[in-house]
Amino acid sequence: MLRLLYSLLVSLLSPAAFARLAVRSIKAPAYRRRWRERLALQRLPEQRDLAAPLIWIHAVSVGETVAATPLVKQLRHDYPTHQILITSTTPTGSARVLELFGDTVLHAYLPYDTAGAMRRFVRKFQPSLLILMETELWPNLIHACSRRAVPVVLANARLSARSARGYKRFAGLTRPMLRQLELVAAQSEEDAQRFIDAGAKAADVRVTGSLKFIVEVDYSAPLAAGVFDVINDSERLVIIAASTRAGEEEKVLTAFERVLSAHPSALLLLVPRHPERFNEVARLVQARGLSLGRRSENDSLTAEMQVYLGDSMGEMMSYYRLASIAFVGGSLVDTGCQNVLEPAAFGIPVVTGPSQYNFASICRQLEAESALHTVPDEQRLADYLIDLIPDWPRQAEMGRRGKALVERNRQSLPALLSLIEPILAPQADA
Repeated sequence: MLRLLYSLLVSLLSPAAFARLAVRSIKAPAYRRRWRERLALQRLPEQRDLAAPLIWIHAVSVGETVAATPLVKQLRHDYPTHQILITSTTPTGSARVLELFGDTVLHAYLPYDTAGAMRRFVRKFQPSLLILMETELWPNLIHACSRRAVPVVLANARLSARSARGYKRFAGLTRPMLRQLELVAAQSEEDAQRFIDAGAKAADVRVTGSLKFIVEVDYSAPLAAGVFDVINDSERLVIIAASTRAGEEEKVLTAFERVLSAHPSALLLLVPRHPERFNEVARLVQARGLSLGRRSENDSLTAEMQVYLGDSMGEMMSYYRLASIAFVGGSLVDTGCQNVLEPAAFGIPVVTGPSQYNFASICRQLEAESALHTVPDEQRLADYLIDLIPDWPRQAEMGRRGKALVERNRQSLPALLSLIEPILAPQADA
């Protein structure tokens, strides 16, 4: 009964949802495109071969898509006869799917959770399995899959204490939904228990860890000959400012100038995120009177050099191997932070600004382990670095804790795949 009332409410609110899309499209025109997909009224894509079993993965936006990437890659490898459909709800999520996978997967927007739209979508695409990422639980979606005997897996599952209270408040709607899940692969013991308390079957809940910790780093790859060797052998403390964004380099340089006043031998390895800005950033450094070297020119390190510009592509892992402390960019400007797991995987203390929404949960976990420190602005960044640089034991402990956290979660993907395999095995054998 509650699901019927919920369905009525969703249907009544659908016009408001389309109005919101129209408003958002004023600044982001992508929101006014492909609107038929929001109600599952689009034609079945020509690429969809109904003779092939389909694995459907729903990743609501960018963060979930990134987390699902190693899973998608492994599923493509393990089940080559299956097609893969990825759904999202935002244009940024859609763009990230295209960027990561091109035409090797199908993509569509997830329809609004009306009973009719979800029935149409499931009937049209005929999935063999639905994998939902994190907390993307929609009553009509799961009900539509259940009616067509499509198993539903909640992967990388998390449930905050606040959300758990909400689930219990509407137990008449959420408990039946949770009991229809084939599997809940939770990030932690706490998440697992909250799902059980909210109504999921205990036998169907497993702790597999967080997929967001799956980061590909090559610890053994040799450093490129030449300047990297010189920097590595210089014994200078290297601070990397990785994947910085427009408006952020000025803040980083302001902080670093203060660091130099206290630690004159420190070297800043500055790596902008976008290659089209390399020359612009070089001019920013020179305008401040700082001695600059550039990777693109294979400049040799000198004792006087204060900033080395990592203006190359595909060498970030080598840059991290040179660093003692990592500031991860996109965080002192409001772009949500870049990947904090890469430096953590190398055992490097991590510092970020306050904008962390792309990696919010990861930052919280690293900070809880005392492996990451958040600063509100460039002044506090300078203060923190000045204190951290001479404290070698604290650097080592932060790096050890971060690397250990990454290592503990590395088995999350094999653990999840081992649970999915029995579900897909009959299809793979068919």
